[in-house]
Amino acid sequence: MTVEKRFMKLALSLARKGRPSPNPKVGAVIVKDDKVVARGYHKKAGEPHAEIEAMRNAKPEQLNGATLYTTLEPCVHKNKRTPPCVPAIINAGIKRVVCAMKDPNPEVNGKGIAALRKANIEVDVGLCEEEARRLNESYIRYITTGLPFVTMKVAMSLDGKIATKSGDSKWISGEESRRLVMKMRGSHDAVMVGIGTVLKDNPHLTCRLKKAHNPIRVIVDSKLRIPLSANVLKDGNGMVIIGCGRDFDEKKKRALESLGVMVLPCPGMDGRVDLKKFMVSLAREGITSILLEGGSELGGAMVNSGLVNRFCFFVAPKIIGGRDAKTPVGGVGIGTIKNALHVGEIRIRRIGKDILLTADIPPNLF
Repeated sequence: MTVEKRFMKLALSLARKGRPSPNPKVGAVIVKDDKVVARGYHKKAGEPHAEIEAMRNAKPEQLNGATLYTTLEPCVHKNKRTPPCVPAIINAGIKRVVCAMKDPNPEVNGKGIAALRKANIEVDVGLCEEEARRLNESYIRYITTGLPFVTMKVAMSLDGKIATKSGDSKWISGEESRRLVMKMRGSHDAVMVGIGTVLKDNPHLTCRLKKAHNPIRVIVDSKLRIPLSANVLKDGNGMVIIGCGRDFDEKKKRALESLGVMVLPCPGMDGRVDLKKFMVSLAREGITSILLEGGSELGGAMVNSGLVNRFCFFVAPKIIGGRDAKTPVGGVGIGTIKNALHVGEIRIRRIGKDILLTADIPPNLF
């Protein structure tokens, strides 16, 4: 590994510490005379960007003539809560900037690089770009499409069942897998289920780990059938957003709103929730990543609507069987194999006694 790549890898590791959604995760390292003199990362939306944080951690004489390694193109636009980074970089006397990738935000998208070069600062782009893009895949999806990045999580048996014929599903996957799911919840902006899951399991949908981030709980409930006593609505567990269709009780809507629930009517032609409209509405609320946890009908509808970006299937060494036992992707299904959804390369990982299969949907498929 080259010295430059080592500096960028350090910046990437710093970026992973932040929770700045809907902003991108960014890390920055300042190097002078081949030594790291300062580092920083974007901790939270509204707080200083990584480049500013790093420069504040350095002395003025350390900045003059230094090289800045940053995981994303420095910003130049002003219509946001924090000042742009480019003028501060120029004024600090930094002579070279190495950024892993351009910022796809139309407000930036090369403008920051151009402004730095205009100020006679050397700029190199593309070091560790693939890793940087993976780090900010949710932000890239959000800023380029106006939609959140959706990961569909499924716990299923070896024969592809997510519950028995009676609906029992506790627990198909092992303890290690369930612990990993808690971490996944904590790393997403929101966790989403359908009303069927709420009525059957009465889940909290929280992240049950110490000092963990509780995601926003999102429920697809066309007719607002959710009981006001549902665990997911209890105080202290974080924000709840419900997407509903056309035929719902206005009195029930007001009762939910009095509990602090955000109700977003997004009716489709059939009166049920238009999932594409709902995803757009969630993105407008600053939600860039969603962990979709069920159930079967919602999973099928999301897949059929082209709204799932990644599948994470936890496969347990169990056989359930039964024609009435549900599978992960419900709905009508396809008629011929040629219409099957093709996923990208499958990544395989052992989690305790289970196997985790992860596959992405090619971005240009839909």
